[in-house]
Amino acid sequence: MTFAESEKSSAPRAGDDVAARAAEGMLGPNPFVGLRSQDVLAQFDKIAAAAAKHPQLILTQQLALVRELMAIFSGNSEVAPSAGDKRFRDADWQNHPLYKTYLQSYLAWARSLDEFVGKLGFDEKSTQRARFAVSLVTDALAPSNILWTNPVAVKRLVESNGASVAEGLRNMMQDFLSNQGMPAQVDKSKFGVGKNLGISPGAVVFRNPVLELIQYRPMTESVFARPLIIVPPQINKFYLFDLAPGHWVIEYLLKSGVQTFVVSWRNPTAEQHDWNMDTYVDALLQAIDATREITNSEDVNIAGACSGAMTVSALLGHIAARGNCPVPAVTMMVVVLDRDEDSQIGLFATPEAIAAAKQASKLKGVLSGEDMGRMFAWMRPNDLVWNYWVNNYLLGHAPPAFDVLYWNNDTTRLPASFHGQLLDLFLQNLFRVRGSLTVLGTPIDLGNVKCDKYVVAGLSDHITPWRGVYRAAQLFGGATEFVLSSSGHIQSIINPPGNAKATYFVGANETSDADTWLAGAKRMTDSWWDHWRQWLVERSGVPVSAPVNLGNERYTKIVNAPGTYVLEH
Repeated sequence: MTFAESEKSSAPRAGDDVAARAAEGMLGPNPFVGLRSQDVLAQFDKIAAAAAKHPQLILTQQLALVRELMAIFSGNSEVAPSAGDKRFRDADWQNHPLYKTYLQSYLAWARSLDEFVGKLGFDEKSTQRARFAVSLVTDALAPSNILWTNPVAVKRLVESNGASVAEGLRNMMQDFLSNQGMPAQVDKSKFGVGKNLGISPGAVVFRNPVLELIQYRPMTESVFARPLIIVPPQINKFYLFDLAPGHWVIEYLLKSGVQTFVVSWRNPTAEQHDWNMDTYVDALLQAIDATREITNSEDVNIAGACSGAMTVSALLGHIAARGNCPVPAVTMMVVVLDRDEDSQIGLFATPEAIAAAKQASKLKGVLSGEDMGRMFAWMRPNDLVWNYWVNNYLLGHAPPAFDVLYWNNDTTRLPASFHGQLLDLFLQNLFRVRGSLTVLGTPIDLGNVKCDKYVVAGLSDHITPWRGVYRAAQLFGGATEFVLSSSGHIQSIINPPGNAKATYFVGANETSDADTWLAGAKRMTDSWWDHWRQWLVERSGVPVSAPVNLGNERYTKIVNAPGTYVLEH
């Protein structure tokens, strides 16, 4: 099933609901710090030390909990799960006296612990870390995660005559052997790149050791003269933009008459440990030259996402420093260019954790996307761990077949040098301090980047919080169109038209304060894609006849899309 179909469905199947929950909370492998067990354990030491200094607070909190438990057992408690808590949606949690009592007792205990931590006198950041550490325990001990206290699992046990338990054990053993003990998020057997993913017709027309450049076959008789190059994150594979026909970015652009090229990054090994920002920017410059020659266009537009947009920012800064700009318009999706204190990713991004992350990738030569994916799953455990624990083990279901989750699990690696640079950008705010970052020998000042920009953020994005994206947009010179989608990190990118639940905000960028901007912004219905298409088409030149063949005499077809780099593991 596709992500877009799940978003539009009014009555999703059980497996689709599991996948949709995961997609909402999906972090995606992210090239930053991650979550270390020692940092979490250190929070419990801090809590214990602070609690020892406040014995009266412990007693007061215990008495309050006892009073609430007495109200629960007498049927007079109003404790209920939050409206957005999908773990307890089954009617039996409210209608069956035993399940309701257990659920209310659990909620009262979990909230009591959270309140207790909030009263220990920590500063705001330390309180957030301590609360997060406690939530890992309380979330793990939720009654929904235990077979005999989950009414849905009990009903499934009875209806299947015990087969659900056998299937759950089989799934658990398989994950123990092949997924390092983590519940599988997706049925990988249902998908294949080049088979039912990444199948838009096209060809690799340029290749260097770092990337393959894919040109897609036009779907209209005429196209706009100025082409668009899409730059994906280096730690993800490009086919996020080409998951399924009828729903995805590449097809949407081609049907709009936009000549579309996509970068497919090579999956580096330890041998490429010394690749850095210079390496990636130089590779992009070669891709730009090839695209200009193939399309007979003097310049190109570029779209970048996440860490790909960070690389595009470095590229634009370098081009501006050289004094020539073959990129008149750029689209940036969900990118933060400085350290964002509001980001969940930054919660445990202490100098010690960052130094450890840099050392770990240096020793291995690469940062493994698979390792990062496992660490980040524990940043959103209810959606990315316990959600699957219940589905795969308690209910005995197979993990869902969901295209965006397959992509999310099809990770790549980052070279150690590039990973270290990204961490420095994050920790030292190098993009914000003019001239602090040097790319291919040129100091970077984003204020000198005058091309038109279309910047997209997600209102509920916990990876690149939208206020941080708004701040990033303020670093550039020239005109900027800032658009705020109603979705999260991945959903903000993959947001095809026709979704009745989708909205976005547009407004004049006359203020440096994000909240002031939002207060004056206009709420629009449906996807931001149509708004983006209009903006992009206005900057894509005049219509010309669509090319009959891909490439040209110099840059001939090397191999059909999706190419070879995307298949490397």
